[in-house]
Amino acid sequence: MADICPVCGLPKELCMCEEIAREQQTVRISIDSRRYGKTVTVIDGIDENDIDIGDLAKQLKNRCAAGGTCKDGRIELQGDHKKKVKSVLEEMGFRTEVR
Repeated sequence: MADICPVCGLPKELCMCEEIAREQQTVRISIDSRRYGKTVTVIDGIDENDIDIGDLAKQLKNRCAAGGTCKDGRIELQGDHKKKVKSVLEEMGFRTEVR
């Protein structure tokens, strides 16, 4: 039997909840500096209840060819990937804001 979305009650194949959630959120992309001058791209403002943040982090790490983590409701990618992350997130349907 097909999985059913807990929000709308439709089968997962027909569910539009995640796409609607993507369009309604504004994701903030910024650069942070860490120890020894290392830079980290921080993606913040994603609602964890509507979107699987772990899966999104995995997709971004693959597309940017970088390591990273997902903690405290934000995604951190090693290195400066502002432009690439912005284009990938907009391609996925998110509204983005670069700081």
